[in-house]
Amino acid sequence: MNSLNGIAMPEIRATDGVRIAWEERGSGKPLLLLMGLGADRTAWSPHVDDWERSFRCILVDNRGAGASDAPAGPYTTARMADDAAEVLRALDVDRASVVGISMGGAIAQQMGLRHPELVDRLVLTASWAGMNPVSEDVFAELLAARELFSATDFVRRLQLLIWSPSAYAERAAQLRADRADPALSVSDDAFAAQVHACLAHDVRAALPQVVAPVLITCGAADVFTPIAASEELSRLLPNSTTEMFAGGHAHHWEELDRFNRLCEEFLQ
Repeated sequence: MNSLNGIAMPEIRATDGVRIAWEERGSGKPLLLLMGLGADRTAWSPHVDDWERSFRCILVDNRGAGASDAPAGPYTTARMADDAAEVLRALDVDRASVVGISMGGAIAQQMGLRHPELVDRLVLTASWAGMNPVSEDVFAELLAARELFSATDFVRRLQLLIWSPSAYAERAAQLRADRADPALSVSDDAFAAQVHACLAHDVRAALPQVVAPVLITCGAADVFTPIAASEELSRLLPNSTTEMFAGGHAHHWEELDRFNRLCEEFLQ
């Protein structure tokens, strides 16, 4: 067992010896949840509060995040997909649907390519098949900001990137309170290792091999991973549908009820 905030969590040792922690909530069809850059499993709470009524939710802390180990980087989305697959096998899960947000969506793509026998359906949210110039520079800026800014200033910059202006304005008081005493779930070194995994992710040539049904969700106001990235995913994935949201990179939180319901209907 590893621990986060003093709470024991189950874990496995991946084939390279790294401890990967996870949490299970709910019962029903297995649902593997993969979070994005710099976040741990707790960021899934607004979704799992709904989904645990219908699904056996398996929330994995990616390497570098939460209660998982943070080995020296750089990391790759392929290695993190292998980590998640090893968790499923340790739990005797023969097949699961996978929801991945941002970097988690990139890891989910690798799940579909490297472990297709484990994957029932995929939801890719605010993700990309390979870098574009906008996303490259956004990640480069985040890496520099993490090194130069205070934790409060860094979280403010991240908030401004992932929320649409209208959603930011509506939530300004809470967002300001959240960054006043930020709890970063990854170290500086692990953050950099995850950024490198994001920058190196490019599965454009292989992605048409994914045969599982795929739901792609994207935000019209996403400046982190522009809509063109989701359009490219749609072109490359032969069995995909795309749903547009009005919000930004965090459209899954901005329109929480719609997102949760849409995913549940697709996954059922």
